Amino acid sequence: MQIEIKVDKNCKELKVIVVAEKITGEVNDVVKKLSEDTPQRIVGFRDSRAAILNEADLYRVYSASGKIHAVTSGGEYILHLRLYELEQKLDRRSFVRISNSEIVNLNQVKSFDLSFTGTICIRLSDGTVSYVSRRYVSKIKQVLGI
Repeated sequence: MQIEIKVDKNCKELKVIVVAEKITGEVNDVVKKLSEDTPQRIVGFRDSRAAILNEADLYRVYSASGKIHAVTSGGEYILHLRLYELEQKLDRRSFVRISNSEIVNLNQVKSFDLSFTGTICIRLSDGTVSYVSRRYVSKIKQVLGI
């Protein structure tokens, strides 16, 4: 991505122009981030307390028993968002959906085991093991460049 800044003394209001060959996920992400008035916050709940969760601390977010759980370096929290809403909030360069019920932080992945037929085993830095569902294998391979 190239960034160019042009200073114009006649300009009264900040103007941003995005030039691209076509509309892509990256273009949509840039526009979304530029148009947000307030930063996106993820609030987790544990023991009747709310905490603001840092994206970098997230290992994975998954659905179980009708609730959304966020696993962080500081423990596990319940979120009052749906997975698709989180997928929109989280940085697409760092977070990827691996199944209908789970999103992982690529920065927290220790290894990918491709030896399983038709699926991928993911080992996270906290020791958790997750599996990419067959539906998402091609997406993960694309993200990894394999």
